[in-house]
Amino acid sequence: MKIAVLGGGSWATAIVKIASENHNEVFWWVREKAIEKSVRKYGYNALYLRSCELDSHKIHISTKIEDIVTETKNIVLVIPSAFLADSLKGLTNNDFKGKNVISAVKGIVPQTNRIVADFLYDKYGLSMEHQAVVSGPSHAEEIAAQRLTYLTIGSKNETLAKHFATKFACRYVKTTTSTDITGIEYGGVLKNIYALAAGICKGLNYGDNFVSVLITRAIVEMETFLDKIAPCEERNINRSVYLGDLLVTAYSQHSRNRTFGQMLGQGYSIASAQLEMSMIAEGYYASKSIHAINQSIKAHIPIADAVYRILYEDAPANTEIKQLSESF
Repeated sequence: MKIAVLGGGSWATAIVKIASENHNEVFWWVREKAIEKSVRKYGYNALYLRSCELDSHKIHISTKIEDIVTETKNIVLVIPSAFLADSLKGLTNNDFKGKNVISAVKGIVPQTNRIVADFLYDKYGLSMEHQAVVSGPSHAEEIAAQRLTYLTIGSKNETLAKHFATKFACRYVKTTTSTDITGIEYGGVLKNIYALAAGICKGLNYGDNFVSVLITRAIVEMETFLDKIAPCEERNINRSVYLGDLLVTAYSQHSRNRTFGQMLGQGYSIASAQLEMSMIAEGYYASKSIHAINQSIKAHIPIADAVYRILYEDAPANTEIKQLSESF
């Protein structure tokens, strides 16, 4: 199967590795010429996840997105949500006609406050029958090191979900399927906010005991929000695609959102923390979008609300976390 991967970051690089090792022909769009050059010449991404060895003989890489999209009917989106709309602006409805698109974005398109599936439907008329999402506890660094990873493919089209599940599975990646595409997408957004909260607590010198209680409350919040915005009888919040992804993002040393939050807790300004990080912390953008969405559905999400006030209302982090601790 031919597959196109759009995005040049760590997670995109890991997905390219999986796809190429599964003997697929991979077409890869990246924005930076430096990535294109290093993949062609040396078989690695010079800007992200440099340790990840790639089979360049199976990879056709280009900085021209239109050329990549036309090569295959199977597209994987791995562009940070903040830049998704801008990256796709040169494409039209015809470019997506008859395509199957799987999102690995784990974010909300901030210009629209829509999850990726809804954005693609609204903007390009791509039906839910042709869309899927891949999620679960899956740090790119561990995939690059070929450590065992579990992914869930969600789609309303069960045949499509099973099809993509076989293409992502390999000796170190196990896959399962779900029909809860909306819940999985929103869960992937919320866990970044809660990981940011965990990082803030660590930066403020709260211990693991408190953070474990915070994350216990966070999974309850997530379930409350998902039940409001996307009721689903199939959903089990304790599955790895929800709880597992939250845990790894909140606790792992590889977590960008935890790192970003820890810097804020230590007293960094948002601008200085963003400047020092070389990768996007999706939780920063997600917090604003979830706050706006929740004005309509009015789910009880006090942890997410506290993070929003810290990020966008200049609320003191120590005050917000102390108030949360007193409510637990």
